[in-house]
Amino acid sequence: MIMKRLLTTILVAMIAICAIAAEKQYTVTSPDGKTVVKIYAGEKLSYAVSVDGTCILAKSEIGMKLDGGIIYGGNASVSSAKKTSVDKTITPDIYKKAQIRDHYNQIVLNFKDFYLTFRAYDEGVAYRFKSKSKSDFFVMDETASFFFPEDWQAFVPYVSHQRQPLEEQFYSSYENTYLHQPLSSWDPKRIAFMPFVVEAAGYKVAITEADLLNYPGMYLYNGDKSTTLKGIFPKYPDKIKQGGHNMLQGEVQTRHNYIARAGAGEEFPWRVLVIAREDKELTNSDLVFCLATPAKAGSDWSWIKPGKVAWDWWNDWNLYGVDFEAGINNETYKYYIDFAAAKGIQYVILDEGWSVTGAADLSQVVPEIDLDEICSYAKDKGVDIVLWAGYWAFNRDMESICKKYSEMGVKGFKIDFMDRDDQPMVNFYVRAAQTAAKYKMFVDFHGAYKPTGLNRTYPNIVNYEGVLGLENLKWAPIALDMVKHDVTIPFTRMVAGPFDYTQGAMRNATRQSYHPSNSEPMSQGTRCHQLAEFVIFDSPFSMLCDSPSNYLSEPECTKFIAEIPTVWDETVAIDGKISEFVAMGRRSGSTWYLGALTNWTARDLSIKLDFLPEGTYDVEIFQDGVNAEKAARDFKIVHSTVRSGETIDLHLASGGGWTAKLTRK
Repeated sequence: MIMKRLLTTILVAMIAICAIAAEKQYTVTSPDGKTVVKIYAGEKLSYAVSVDGTCILAKSEIGMKLDGGIIYGGNASVSSAKKTSVDKTITPDIYKKAQIRDHYNQIVLNFKDFYLTFRAYDEGVAYRFKSKSKSDFFVMDETASFFFPEDWQAFVPYVSHQRQPLEEQFYSSYENTYLHQPLSSWDPKRIAFMPFVVEAAGYKVAITEADLLNYPGMYLYNGDKSTTLKGIFPKYPDKIKQGGHNMLQGEVQTRHNYIARAGAGEEFPWRVLVIAREDKELTNSDLVFCLATPAKAGSDWSWIKPGKVAWDWWNDWNLYGVDFEAGINNETYKYYIDFAAAKGIQYVILDEGWSVTGAADLSQVVPEIDLDEICSYAKDKGVDIVLWAGYWAFNRDMESICKKYSEMGVKGFKIDFMDRDDQPMVNFYVRAAQTAAKYKMFVDFHGAYKPTGLNRTYPNIVNYEGVLGLENLKWAPIALDMVKHDVTIPFTRMVAGPFDYTQGAMRNATRQSYHPSNSEPMSQGTRCHQLAEFVIFDSPFSMLCDSPSNYLSEPECTKFIAEIPTVWDETVAIDGKISEFVAMGRRSGSTWYLGALTNWTARDLSIKLDFLPEGTYDVEIFQDGVNAEKAARDFKIVHSTVRSGETIDLHLASGGGWTAKLTRK
């Protein structure tokens, strides 16, 4: 018996030794040599990441399970490994900077059935699978794990406030606040969306994905209160019916047992780790954009005009001082058009209500609206029209809808209430962008999942929502801390790309005075908090949330908002700490805009102007007024002159903001 046990022990040890011996290790290092990725191929496929010698991701299993029993990553043998280095410049069509350096080292591992590519950047790591299949196949599931070696704190954006079955949580528009908690404190009844930020040994690690074109979006889950996060994916819908809010959505009735249908040579999305040594670096990440598929070579996107849009819905079509009844009618929209023309605002949107509610045909216009007359009036005034569209009706006949309204002069659609990112819905985003581009129209996706770089592939995607934005303050309970949220999302959600937060409120509330209101909504925080968001938030197509009547009563603020660009030649991350404060600078031509936001803690900051080109600048500053902590609308305008290299000292009130325009003399 003793001999038998001894032989068994020896046999197990030999098997373990053989397994270890069979496991091969490959390494790719970032251009600066500080980030090291080790890939392990053996019984399982895994990888680990260290920065400056510190392990921030321990061996984390990855792989894919296909139909027919094919596994990417199980007992995988590498037939060859090829390393390359790339250092090139990307010139985006529409972005927060005119040029991007795309600099990385890459390794491509060649397996029997697939390729696995890892890229190491100075600012992060990404990997993706590519199939060798010569025919179509099904992806049954994917293993994407993130094993953090310690129980670090994370900023967790759970999908919803409700504890629903996990499969029901895949209905998501990515609108929630972030909980700051240890990884092990994860609620096992909930999943989280991305970007997801972990505070890892002094670094910040943002998990997200890029180049999502023909695959479901990935969420994160931790069901055992460990420090390992796992990717979880919505299964492919089987039966879908019209339903949801005002019959605008597609409700999934049943699902298949697989997550995706794939084709020969399919390339799957990049799994991305954005790694920052300082919090502020997250606010200016380009990694998702760099990893996305470029727009088709030779395509002309010069017809796309980013800008600002006067918005009707947030303020409930609420005008005053006029001699007509405000609402969804021609008089109201002509007033909006006149306002936009007078202030140099490029667009007016007709949001939900211009078409027959719940109709599956977007050509059905409500009788109170003469759309031809509105479009003609806007054209004469030099203003362009954008239309809101519910997902179901737009998807039902997008070709005819785009053709019809482009011929009327409409420039784009705000498409709303998708609220899913299973594979068919991801495909919808691609088709919507393609079809709109065919008719030289742009799209702004609301009720949307986070960006994954599709705006690089189709630059006519001018913005996304996918964020808990200002609209929520029409109904949010007093307990919602929007000011803290405002200084969290530049480090989290904005890592993925631009967002349509819809800032610009002229009714401003302190923490004590805020209350929800549908017809006279207000923001939390100071007036300058709202103004600075036009600098801080990346938003190529930016809606002015408030009523023209309120803007006309605030000429200085309105002029500042109307003049500020929405795309930039340069972006600089100045300072910041997640959930506490943020300061950024953006350049358009030779003019700079600076912005700073704080949470409910008043604070003093110093901005060293060492990023400015040599010279002298005239400065126009909007700063919190002396009484802004009691009357949040209180602000002061200051004019001065500065030189590059000097320091500007500023004070932010509780819930405050600060912004400045620097014009080179």
